[in-house]
Amino acid sequence: MASLDDGWADPARLYREGRKARMLLDAAREAAAEAVGCRADEVVFASSGTRAVHTGIAGALAGRRRVGRHLIVSAVEHSSVLHSADLHTSDGGTVTQVAVDRAGAVAPSAYAAALRPDSALACLQSANHEVGTVQPVAEVAEVCRAAGVPLLVDAAQSLGWGPVEGDWSLLTASAHKWGGPSGVGLLVVRKGVRFAAQGPAGERESGRVPGFENIPAIVAAVACLRAVRAEAARETVRLRELTARIRTRVPERVPDVEVVGDPERRLPGIVTFSCLYVDGETLLHELDREGFSVSSGSSCTSSTLTPSHVLKAMGVLSEGNVRVSLPPGTAEADVARFLEVLPGAVAGIRQKLGAPVPETAVRTEEVDEIVVDSLGKRCPIPVIELARVFGDVPVGGTVRVLSDDEAARLDIPAWCEMRGQEYVGEEPAERGTAYVVRRLS
Repeated sequence: MASLDDGWADPARLYREGRKARMLLDAAREAAAEAVGCRADEVVFASSGTRAVHTGIAGALAGRRRVGRHLIVSAVEHSSVLHSADLHTSDGGTVTQVAVDRAGAVAPSAYAAALRPDSALACLQSANHEVGTVQPVAEVAEVCRAAGVPLLVDAAQSLGWGPVEGDWSLLTASAHKWGGPSGVGLLVVRKGVRFAAQGPAGERESGRVPGFENIPAIVAAVACLRAVRAEAARETVRLRELTARIRTRVPERVPDVEVVGDPERRLPGIVTFSCLYVDGETLLHELDREGFSVSSGSSCTSSTLTPSHVLKAMGVLSEGNVRVSLPPGTAEADVARFLEVLPGAVAGIRQKLGAPVPETAVRTEEVDEIVVDSLGKRCPIPVIELARVFGDVPVGGTVRVLSDDEAARLDIPAWCEMRGQEYVGEEPAERGTAYVVRRLS
């Protein structure tokens, strides 16, 4: 409230109102630095977390251009990082994407293997925004430091819970992720990191981010960060108990569900699962009618009709995907009601789509191979049609699913993993792709 009254003036001016604005801005910078664990003169404020990412990556790459133009990112980074990587590639640079395991985590050894003499920058999120898996930032930072390569950490998801450990070089964050106002991003550049700001230079924010600082929003963002940090220890324990309850009880109450993300190394308030034979968009609408606002990485909820790049990189089921985010203060009663509502919502959608019932999945008439034509049909129909006919082939027989849905490339292998059957692979077809599955039992 004080910043609304006294933070309207230009903090670069020497008159009284300008000095008041400067004091508010400096105090916010000091508080942000304390929360991050860095020096105040290493912190600059941007107009969003995405802008901070783009500015940080572009500036670090430009500052180390003499070393080389090789950029390293993980396959599950936020889209803002991947968009910067695409721009870097189109400008003649090279990018290596480090793969993740089925829980969504990178291996420090994989970053070590990706480092080259011409590596200019490596990027790694502190925790994944879709599945909550916490990354081994400290170990990767040590590997990069030994090679003389700076590491940029996207800490948007985790900064509200605590500082990022490790000897990282650059850090970005977004205020709305910890409950602050939108339109405030954080960029930290450690002393000693070569950095050359790109675009027209300005006099503000160390010349790295042009434009007039939004002081009321910045002050509110930092005040909110301090407030959530003060309660983080207590809320971490409480929210972990609630998300653990969801991770345990959803598979018990809803058949054919895959809970994704690391069960231990994860953020307190995020839990993600995918429901076989379910249209993700329909499920989100059903839950919304019941008063639950959740997200999804399913292809049927996106305009591109492709599954989330995070779920794809992890190799997990994408259809019927639900991401539940529990903000601080979430009531236990809300979680209990969600667990009551979800089974009926999933069962209703499966019934409408004609998903197979386990008791009737096995049939008596058998042939050595069945071809399922799912061309033109979208997630989750190709997998439903595979399951319907799978009992018609004998052990050792195959089902060949023809599909032009990009999600099938992810969901059919995931179905095989859940059912204990063999995914033979994909083959080119006259139209779309043929996905071949062999019955093992």
